[in-house]
Amino acid sequence: MGRYIARRLIYLLVVLFVVSAITFGLMHAVPGGPFDREKALPPEIIENLNRRYHLDEPLLMQYGRYLYDVFIPRISATPPKGSVDDDFLITVKLGNVWFKWMNFGPTYSSRSRTVNDIFRQQLPVSAQLGIMALLVAIIIGMPLGILAALKQNTIFDYLGMSVAIFGVSVPVIILGPIMIWIFGVTLKWFPPTGWGAKPPFVLGIFPRELGPEFFRYAIMPSVALGLGSSAIIARLTRASLLQTMREDYIRTARAKGLRESLVIVRHALKNSLIPVVTILGPLFAALVTGTFVTEVTFGIPGMGRYFVTSITNRDYPVIMGTILLYALILVIANLVVDIVYAYLDPRIRYD
Repeated sequence: MGRYIARRLIYLLVVLFVVSAITFGLMHAVPGGPFDREKALPPEIIENLNRRYHLDEPLLMQYGRYLYDVFIPRISATPPKGSVDDDFLITVKLGNVWFKWMNFGPTYSSRSRTVNDIFRQQLPVSAQLGIMALLVAIIIGMPLGILAALKQNTIFDYLGMSVAIFGVSVPVIILGPIMIWIFGVTLKWFPPTGWGAKPPFVLGIFPRELGPEFFRYAIMPSVALGLGSSAIIARLTRASLLQTMREDYIRTARAKGLRESLVIVRHALKNSLIPVVTILGPLFAALVTGTFVTEVTFGIPGMGRYFVTSITNRDYPVIMGTILLYALILVIANLVVDIVYAYLDPRIRYD
């Protein structure tokens, strides 16, 4: 297992390199530049800005400089400024040496902030929303799928699949305003907009307090974002469990006189979860990275709005950094899924 994980981590670096190269090439292939405005700036100012951000250099030199800043760690004997180093996203101390990694550079749209500043403040909010939405999807989707499979062709099956179809059919852009109107404005159960966690965050991601105030703000956007994913999980759980319950070893377990609950939980359910776990990795990455509509609808200060705005403004460092981080999340999520495979199915081994 350790050798397999080491190989996957090496592949991770290859994936990040390929993603960065494709993204860099596509950004510069699109007409226009980061300093194009409706009212054109004087040529002297554009020339100075290009020189300041090294945009006047050849593309290969720009790309090489970016790779050096992002992927090559810096080694320093001096501690960082404050709790983290302003120029680097990751700072780790090993012995008496500080390793600083991931300098995504400045953002063209703000002189007072860097790309790392945006990530530290906005990305944890998107991650918290994505984790909460995934929990909602699992809590709703798996019981619905299990109940529908155990009660096949009954009212419970039809009701569960109706909820699944509703979740897939109604997007966040419609469900979100309806929830705000009913639960936020009319009933006043939850705050209609905002987010309950403020920086600084524990480990740079998690809120310091998971109190009632945090959940009051998180429930509506998490349900709106996670309902569609819960439908996918419910349908996949139902189909997988139905197929597993028809296997020979399930009939053998029943023939031995095992209780039906023991047959379902220990034999059928565990093996039927493999297809569900397969989709949880990409689903988690999609929930973390696809929260733009939810963040705008509920007024959440996450990363989605900055990413879309950076594309419009040709803010190359923000685009590159966001895509690389999202690719990193997706690859790590898939690695975790592969590791969980070995626990769910003893027949799966990684040499």
